[in-house]
Amino acid sequence: MSVYALWNNKGGVGKSYLTFQIASEYARTHPHEKVLVIDLCPQANASSMLLGGIIQGEQNLDNIALTSASRRKTIAGYIEERILSPYMSPNVGASYVTHVRPFNGAVPPNLYLVVGDEELEIQASRVANATSPGPADAWRIVHLWISDLISDIRNSWDVQDSTVFIDCNPSFTVYTELAMSAADNLIIPFSADGSSKRAVKAVLALLYGITRIPGAPQSQFHLESQRFRMSVPKIYAYVGNRLTQMNLGAAGAFKTVVNEIGAEIFSVWRSNPNLFAIHPHGAPVPSSQREFRKMFQAEINDANTASVISGALGIPIMALHSGTKNLAGKDIMVNQSQLDKQKPNISNFVQTVN
Repeated sequence: MSVYALWNNKGGVGKSYLTFQIASEYARTHPHEKVLVIDLCPQANASSMLLGGIIQGEQNLDNIALTSASRRKTIAGYIEERILSPYMSPNVGASYVTHVRPFNGAVPPNLYLVVGDEELEIQASRVANATSPGPADAWRIVHLWISDLISDIRNSWDVQDSTVFIDCNPSFTVYTELAMSAADNLIIPFSADGSSKRAVKAVLALLYGITRIPGAPQSQFHLESQRFRMSVPKIYAYVGNRLTQMNLGAAGAFKTVVNEIGAEIFSVWRSNPNLFAIHPHGAPVPSSQREFRKMFQAEINDANTASVISGALGIPIMALHSGTKNLAGKDIMVNQSQLDKQKPNISNFVQTVN
């Protein structure tokens, strides 16, 4: 039972959609475990989907943010408390958790959420300022804020461990750094295009100091993490997300890009295997590129209209059935063939999460 961050240094790769799907499916298949999603993306798209979609979910987002006159019941509310008490945890994290099921009957009853908030963008500079000046280890303490949040919530649930999924903003701003410091494992969603390959290289450089040019400057996050001997997440999987296969030519082009990204990550594995999370527990270490892909690479096919309806109505793809769905007053048909493209991918991937 670990903390998983979903991040790539590129927008539009479906991080929030994937967070929504895998957290919902993990909760469904682990009914006796409380599962937590922390939305650290200012767009709060994962929160919107979890809370009911683009109409009801957005209304619920606004209502939750305004439930308290003194502090928003969102991630920004928690961050505001930490800005006021940057170096001593007030142990208030549990008060920022929302039980999702009362807002969205389509999700499992054991799913909980720290709601995203656009105010994170406004707070970013203040969070960064808290890292210095201050005590000698101010940077370390501030970068443990999300770890403190998770600890507060687990203590309130009286559990030592629970699985957590963190949806991250593509920008490597300070709140993304906080997510990386809290995570045990990193899931890297990508789309099948050249910019995704560059973004994956940026992930490797920003987190692990693996630069394309020897002697190139390294990120402050990497340098400070090393200085304070703080852990960074291990690479758990790189996921081709909502891949479209329109025809044989397109499918071949997509496969080529996917393989190039895989080769880039495999080259890191060969020189830095300690950066990867071997799974499941007790599995043998991959001894070939084929075995490496089997352990670390996943592909999620696009379910086309079904994917759109799933996110727009807040119905996890595994709970979505074929037939006519009403979205904003318009009837839209979801075909079983669309669901069959993605459901096995989601199910198979979640089975690897432990």
